[in-house]
Amino acid sequence: MTSFREYLQNHIVLFDGAMGTLIYQRGIFIDKCYDALNLTDPDLIRKIHQEYLDAGADVIETNTFGANQFKLTRHNLRDQTIEINRVGAEIAREVVQKDGYVAGSIGPLGIKIEPWGEISKKDARKAFKEQAQALLEGGVDLFSVETFQNIQEIEQAIIAVQYLCDLPIIAHMAIQDDGKTSYGTHLKEVVHYLTDLKVDGIGLNCALGPKRMLDFLETIVGCTNLPINIMPNAGQPQYVDGRMFYVTTPEYFGVYAKRLIETGARMIGGCCGTTPNHIQKMANSLAQKQTRIGKPVKITDTIEKTESLPEPVPMPQKSTLASKISDGRFVTMIEMVPPRGNTLSKQLEQASKLKKQGIDAINIPDGPRASARMNGSAMAVLIERVVGIETVLHYTCRDRNLLGMQSDLLGLSVLGIHNILAITGDPPMMGDYPEATAVFDIDSIGLTNLLNRLNHGMDLGKKAIGNSTQFLIGVGVDPNALNMKRELERFQWKVDAGAEYAITQPVFHVEALEIFLEKVTKSIPVIAGIWPLQSLRNAEFMKNEVPGVTIPDTILEKLSRFESKEDQQKAGLEIAIQMAEKVRSFTQGFQVSAPFGRYQIALDVASITEKT
Repeated sequence: MTSFREYLQNHIVLFDGAMGTLIYQRGIFIDKCYDALNLTDPDLIRKIHQEYLDAGADVIETNTFGANQFKLTRHNLRDQTIEINRVGAEIAREVVQKDGYVAGSIGPLGIKIEPWGEISKKDARKAFKEQAQALLEGGVDLFSVETFQNIQEIEQAIIAVQYLCDLPIIAHMAIQDDGKTSYGTHLKEVVHYLTDLKVDGIGLNCALGPKRMLDFLETIVGCTNLPINIMPNAGQPQYVDGRMFYVTTPEYFGVYAKRLIETGARMIGGCCGTTPNHIQKMANSLAQKQTRIGKPVKITDTIEKTESLPEPVPMPQKSTLASKISDGRFVTMIEMVPPRGNTLSKQLEQASKLKKQGIDAINIPDGPRASARMNGSAMAVLIERVVGIETVLHYTCRDRNLLGMQSDLLGLSVLGIHNILAITGDPPMMGDYPEATAVFDIDSIGLTNLLNRLNHGMDLGKKAIGNSTQFLIGVGVDPNALNMKRELERFQWKVDAGAEYAITQPVFHVEALEIFLEKVTKSIPVIAGIWPLQSLRNAEFMKNEVPGVTIPDTILEKLSRFESKEDQQKAGLEIAIQMAEKVRSFTQGFQVSAPFGRYQIALDVASITEKT
């Protein structure tokens, strides 16, 4: 049989349509692992493949789009990764025989990779390699890496396949309606990037319907000499009585198949919502065009040369706080939680007092413990403008998508907020509104990368933004983490991503902090978190219900000696001062909390810097 690479040179190729749509239509709900059906209901998968082959598809994709170790782990199927992929390929091979080609389907890992997440590129390649090896053993003819949003992630998938074999690779990206990926990479940049990776074809799939896909094809057809594959959705889904329906008709797909071919697509197919009926109509259109493959497209468009980027602002020039930390001077911060209402008079009054007492900055949490409070950004702007003391604004990943974060941060830069603490954020389930949804496009490591990129004059898509931002990038660290190895790895990744200093969780165990810092190989200045306990009940709550806080039993025992809350509060202050005195010699500052708005207690702890 002619190899796929040779077949593609002389034919317009028709891929199949959606797999998940048909599985769902046949009564398998979306809480199930569709990839595992290769083992539990192979007849269903075999039947769907056969229907697409009968409809006229040249290429049948394996039912393995989500069959990587990370996605399968969510279904407790990690140990079946190899079998699910191998059998998935064998089922498709059995159906196709020599009447077409089998494409090994590989989708995103479902977890962010560096620089936006905690999975390294090396680990990503390893996962893709495991999947690709099993697909090879099952007998695929080519690979379809598809529906990727992150060009760096799809690159790891391509490298993994290329390491294992020389089979053709068609690399598909999912582009949003604005012509960019969700990471802000422009369509033309995507095409040039994939072309340089030496794949056999470039594709756009999912996300959009035929009309918008045709618009994008017109944009990129002159940007590469590689064959282009267009696989649209059947329009936008509609939610009816608890089920999703796609309403774009097969006839409409047949019309657009002609237009896609005439515009220059060398491969076509369908994605979400498409069925064998859609593919059959496309096959009819393809039959009319099959003998009229045009000459190779002349590449007339190139990426605009990226304008020169400005030099990053040196750390000492970013803010007064940055200057002190950079010079090795000791700094003191006091935490101020935003109010639950819309009045800041008390906070502004307290901020003025803290400034007069020589506090370097006010640390503003962002919805701590997923609580519904005033936006910390608004509070930071008003404190800096009205009082004239710098703030350290916690910025969390919980509530904003990746593009929203970039917009926020650019706005904060214009408003003069330069000290940012990158925080992943507490999940809504532990807060005021547990039914609320979280975003978590990235975590604190990815956010640190984003801040660092903006500091270098680039946006998410590595496009110049004009002037560089001048964010002092802080990160959190938990020296009491149960999984110390993991916490150390994450800390090192934050440093690599551009973190310039760190603030610890509240310290109640000095030796643990010392041990942690001794194990750190790439150090940045560390500021110790200090929490003056207010009572035995407060200590018990912190120990048992606040993630990242470890309170030794000896402290609970000491507080339990006192009956009145007043005496317990005095003991808590004494413990906090002792902690501050002990960590003073090997940290570069304190971040003192003011429980229940008791700022004088925080000042009493912070004042030890004047005595040492």
